[in-house]
Amino acid sequence: MNDQIPAEGAHEHEHDHGALGDAEYAEFMELAAEEGFDIEEVEGAIEAAGHGPLPVLAVVGRPNVGKSTLVNRIIGRREAVVEDKPGVTRDRVTYEAEWAGRRFKVVDTGGWEQDVLGIDASVAAQAEYAIEAADAVVFVVDSTVGVTDTDEAVVKLLRKAKKPVVLCANKVDGPSGEADAHALWSLGIGEPHPVSSLHGRGTGDMLDAVLEALPEAPAQTFGGSGVGGPRRIALIGRPNVGKSSLLNKVAKEDRVVVNELAGTTRDPVDELIDLGGVTWKFIDTAGIRKKVHLQSGADYYASLRTAAAVEKAEVAVILIDAADSISVQDQRIVTMAVEAGRAIVMAYNKWDTLDEERRYYLEREIETELGQVQWAPRVNVSARTGRHMEKLVPAIETALEGWETRVPTGRLNAFLGELVAAHPHPVRGGKQPRILFGTQAGTKPPRFVLFASGFIEHGYRRFIERRLREEFGFEGTPVHISVRVREKRSKKK
Repeated sequence: MNDQIPAEGAHEHEHDHGALGDAEYAEFMELAAEEGFDIEEVEGAIEAAGHGPLPVLAVVGRPNVGKSTLVNRIIGRREAVVEDKPGVTRDRVTYEAEWAGRRFKVVDTGGWEQDVLGIDASVAAQAEYAIEAADAVVFVVDSTVGVTDTDEAVVKLLRKAKKPVVLCANKVDGPSGEADAHALWSLGIGEPHPVSSLHGRGTGDMLDAVLEALPEAPAQTFGGSGVGGPRRIALIGRPNVGKSSLLNKVAKEDRVVVNELAGTTRDPVDELIDLGGVTWKFIDTAGIRKKVHLQSGADYYASLRTAAAVEKAEVAVILIDAADSISVQDQRIVTMAVEAGRAIVMAYNKWDTLDEERRYYLEREIETELGQVQWAPRVNVSARTGRHMEKLVPAIETALEGWETRVPTGRLNAFLGELVAAHPHPVRGGKQPRILFGTQAGTKPPRFVLFASGFIEHGYRRFIERRLREEFGFEGTPVHISVRVREKRSKKK
């Protein structure tokens, strides 16, 4: 969207400078050395912030083989709900993890209700939706049970998907279980890695294999057909908010089934639509239910599929039913898009049905409930009548421009110098930490690394973000700011 901005620097250079060019990187490292920072630490900070999209690992397998326990082990904390019965689910399906200095996302597919489609069909459907967003797959098999018909069905699916697979032979709690693990060679998808996800036994070796299977940088799925392809727009929102109606109105024809019954859409429908002479790829996703663990299997897959659609999109158009109060569901969907780092447009549907009183209360709700995305372009639309549809594309273009904006390091540091001089960090414990310098290490979304003389409070970080937005725009995009503190022992002056 922004012609003067070069393509992501990480793809241009052999070394990972994030979005910094060679000359800018060399100048920046010289500045860091002068301020007494450890060079390796600075390089690591830039690399971490400039990573671009993280590779995605899907954890799949039949019920009760220990998928959620393994996910907790991989991410290093107990976040995925674990219970000793199949079909336990939770709200979130994606988590960030790190192993041996490399970061990646984990998709936990630990939830469904078997009786909805029959066990084989439900496992296959769930695995298929998770694999769609993945760069590599961990296939979890219970070594104490051995290979089942369901496992064989998942293997067929994995072969068809042609994604790298790491076979996890779970529940090997000691040497006596090794023979059970070796029996899984019969699946024909490579070496079984004996693991006890409950006790942590063997997980390190398995994760080493995962890092070999995961690409350093995932294939760019933006645009679908690669560089220069149509920009991808995910339509997301809770059930019956009007996503399918909006897509039909934008396309000027009935391409998607519309029904008063919430949750009509199960699978996302990718539609190439020409607007203003530009082709866009719209993804109509199924609505996200309030309580995932109360959903039927098909609704759980819809949530999983929506998460996959957001991962593959560049812009999330979040539809809110303006006639209803803003709900916890709406907030959760917004959080999903922000955490995924996507450009965001807020579309308030059914605007034509509002009276003056509802408009007044809606504005108050937006201020209090959706303050975290006050930077997102907003359009008030009616999918039924077509009101203000012409404003949707300019809002999407604005969000994409903010998402791709990059501030040169020199200009950023001039701005930071003026800001810190005019508004210094509050004194805490007799000390006043200062932001010394910084750089924008990445775009899509904009990611900044600031280097400081001491701990920077969250309130001051929010202040910095607000002033960055005022100065440089960043409309329609999350902004990530990480702060690295100088260690006293590394100071050279």
